[in-house]
Amino acid sequence: MSLKIVFLIVGFATVVGAVIGYFLRLIISLGKRGSLELEMKQMILDAKEAAKKITSEAEGKALETMKELRNEMKEKEEKLKQTESRLIKKEDLLDKRQIDIDKEVESIKGKIVEIKEIKERAENLEKQRKAALAKLANLTEEEAKTEIINLAEKRFEEDIMVRIKKLETVGQEKLDHKANEILTSAVQRLSSSVVSDIMSTTVNIPSDELKGKIIGKEGRNIKAFERATGVEVIVDDTPGAIILSSFDPVRRQVARLALESLIADGRIQPAKIESLVEKAKQDVNKIIKEKGEEAAYECGVFNLDPRIISILGRLYFRTSYGQNVLQHSIEMAHIAGMLAEELKANVAIAKAGALLHDIGKAVDHEVAGTHVDIGKRILQKFGANEEIIKAMHSHHEEYPYETVESVIVQVADTISGSRPGARRDSVENYLKRLQELEAITNSFKGVEKSYALQAGREIRVFVIPEEVSDLESKKMARDIAVRIENELKYPGEIKVNVIRESRVIEFAR
Repeated sequence: MSLKIVFLIVGFATVVGAVIGYFLRLIISLGKRGSLELEMKQMILDAKEAAKKITSEAEGKALETMKELRNEMKEKEEKLKQTESRLIKKEDLLDKRQIDIDKEVESIKGKIVEIKEIKERAENLEKQRKAALAKLANLTEEEAKTEIINLAEKRFEEDIMVRIKKLETVGQEKLDHKANEILTSAVQRLSSSVVSDIMSTTVNIPSDELKGKIIGKEGRNIKAFERATGVEVIVDDTPGAIILSSFDPVRRQVARLALESLIADGRIQPAKIESLVEKAKQDVNKIIKEKGEEAAYECGVFNLDPRIISILGRLYFRTSYGQNVLQHSIEMAHIAGMLAEELKANVAIAKAGALLHDIGKAVDHEVAGTHVDIGKRILQKFGANEEIIKAMHSHHEEYPYETVESVIVQVADTISGSRPGARRDSVENYLKRLQELEAITNSFKGVEKSYALQAGREIRVFVIPEEVSDLESKKMARDIAVRIENELKYPGEIKVNVIRESRVIEFAR
């Protein structure tokens, strides 16, 4: 292409020169001779020089164009060679990868075949084992299945125990962490100090000479007093004291106030006794009403029937395991309110259910049934909210938990009753609980001996290693805990610790 362009340029210049010469000669031939010829010659010379210049320039440009084209061709050839080499390398890599993939596919196919063969062998062995067990032991399919499961458990006992322990640990840690957060928050916020208030049945007198006046002629005064109050008056050799005995704490309080008034007045006679006893009853009823109203106001429980509040106030004169029942109910209401706030439950219902949970204890000596049933009937009779009744009637698990608030009330009761110093128990009941705890553990097969520790908060069980395996000891601990939960009543929790130890002794002689 470049040579053609050069030839065209040269030919074009030649033609231009010839045309110019032709015109010059024509002009000269028309009559202009002399100077015109000279001019024409000069023009011809100029035209030739211009043609040479144009030709040389065209040749230079043609050479430069040729060089550029050659350089471009070399660059393109090099790029083509590089591209070709890269393509060759990629093809080689693809070939290698394809070979590797083919090998992996063949390997996988072989493994699949091996797995199928192993599975088939395992299924055949399992079938043979089942058939052998059924044939040898005359077992049914279900019985054989049970036997196989037992054998598998014994074989993989350690793995099963590790997994169970891991799952229990992880789940228990999460639950304990959340429960501790809620309970710690509730207990720490309860800053009220609860005093165990026990009603005294002893009335102090300034002089033992008053004992004769209290008894009266032929016992008239003491008989009139006992008839009016419904309590038994014990006048013995105890110096400076008279004992009042009654199962009804309210009657006992009326009798104490009336007797103190008689002693202060000095005039002890049947008519005076009746009037002062009546006044003491009015005073006690006033105290009951005030205590009920104070408790409801302190706990923030409103819109209760006045009759419910009056019955609630009677708990002021009632104690349980040395703990004042009304104060216990108030403490429970505070704890239940805090727990309800943490758990996003109904705070008002939780507080009311906790405050009224033991209201049946105010009249349980007069009406048949447990204090839970009695309290439920009282609340239903005086139109209490049904949600409050549901919250209170499950605190001893006599009724199922129907709401979140019922669970909160039960937890609050446990916290209030099991905190240090809240309750006292007799030695007889304490020993009986420990004996029952040890009796439950000793009833299990394979138990060598058991000991109740830490005031009954831990039971340590020693098992015979030849009769109880590690997995069975784990199951035994769980079964013992379940039986304790179902059969015993106790505050807080009891730790079940099953110990399995085996020792082998030999002598080298």
